[in-house]
Amino acid sequence: MTRRAARLPIPDFDELPLTSVQHQIRALERDELIELIEHEHAHADRTPVLELLRARLEQLDQGADTSGGDPAAHSERPADTRTGSPVSPDAAAGPSGPLRHGRVSRTPERDRP
Repeated sequence: MTRRAARLPIPDFDELPLTSVQHQIRALERDELIELIEHEHAHADRTPVLELLRARLEQLDQGADTSGGDPAAHSERPADTRTGSPVSPDAAAGPSGPLRHGRVSRTPERDRP
């Protein structure tokens, strides 16, 4: 992470999904949005993110208020997850063969070992 990226109004901005960006930018002022637009354009240049930032900037220019709060207080960056599955193979559905002509009565061996 560059020094400039560390000073962005939203921590881990480059790694956030669009929905997280959408919620966190509501608390930003106009100059902070412009800073994010410039950063995004110079780095990842994600079109949906740029459109979202520009739309919010336009809302502020038309008189919308910021939502308050601290966008840096809670980053929704995905945490590391455990590997593996808690599902047991015993809970899996049993094998099932295809229906012959789409009818159970024509497939007598279906679901039998």
